[in-house]
Amino acid sequence: MSNGKKLKGEAMLALAAIIWGTAFIFQKMGMDHIGPMTFTLFRFGMGALAMIPVAIFYDRLKKKNNNPIMPYSNRTLLLGGLLVGAANFGASAMQQIGIVYTTAGKAGFLTAMDLVMVPFLMVILRRKIHGLTWLGVAIAAIGMYLLCMKGGFSIAIGDMYCLGGAFGFAVQILLIDYFVEKVDPIKLAFYEFSVTAILSLFFSLGFEDIIMSDVVACAVPLLYTAILEVCIAFSLQMIGQQYAPPAIATILMSFESVFAALSGALFLHEVMSGREIIGCIIMFCAFMIAQIPEMRGEE
Repeated sequence: MSNGKKLKGEAMLALAAIIWGTAFIFQKMGMDHIGPMTFTLFRFGMGALAMIPVAIFYDRLKKKNNNPIMPYSNRTLLLGGLLVGAANFGASAMQQIGIVYTTAGKAGFLTAMDLVMVPFLMVILRRKIHGLTWLGVAIAAIGMYLLCMKGGFSIAIGDMYCLGGAFGFAVQILLIDYFVEKVDPIKLAFYEFSVTAILSLFFSLGFEDIIMSDVVACAVPLLYTAILEVCIAFSLQMIGQQYAPPAIATILMSFESVFAALSGALFLHEVMSGREIIGCIIMFCAFMIAQIPEMRGEE
């Protein structure tokens, strides 16, 4: 692969990380108007609609270059969309609920814990894990303790939801890794967002009241997260991972947590204690350590 393509992929992933990180403040703002399930419904529903012209453009580009076009009825594509969408719904829903009870910065760092949860899931899949990766997991646990634990072994409900969301995103990452080489990544993203929106609809109808005037009042957070975070950033991830080496891609996406903390401090005036800042720094170092073996090309 040429250096130009690798640089292109890395730039896409870096931009996606910036968008995801800043999106936490809009997700937090959205909770002033509507419930988390309703927010997830419109966020991904609008994101799926925004993907339609992207998919049409992508198909036309393929046709122009005489590349094969995958039909929406492809069984592998449908299965991938269903599984990735279900994982994304569980992760996004728990993350959005967690944001109600915690800060945007902390939610960003806790969500980034998916990068060290992935190795545990890989062990279940009987894949060998390097010792440095396990070291990164252990260090991340220490950082997470400093960030989350208050008054002994207590943990806030918002932190638990965000950690649950991180686990869901870890599952999503492995599912995307499996399907993205087999199907059209843009159409996979469209089905992922559609499944997430449909599942959110059932839960929002069951547990929340959908009041359209409140949805309209939430227009700015919804538009930002639907268009930029869901449609553009996820598309950048899907395409970027085809060009950037996996380890570099993972590290670049982990910068989401840094931008989340900075955005929360700059725009929402959230203040983190010295203990929490140290915890964040330790966790970020753990993310880097966990990726060293793959960067070296080691098993």
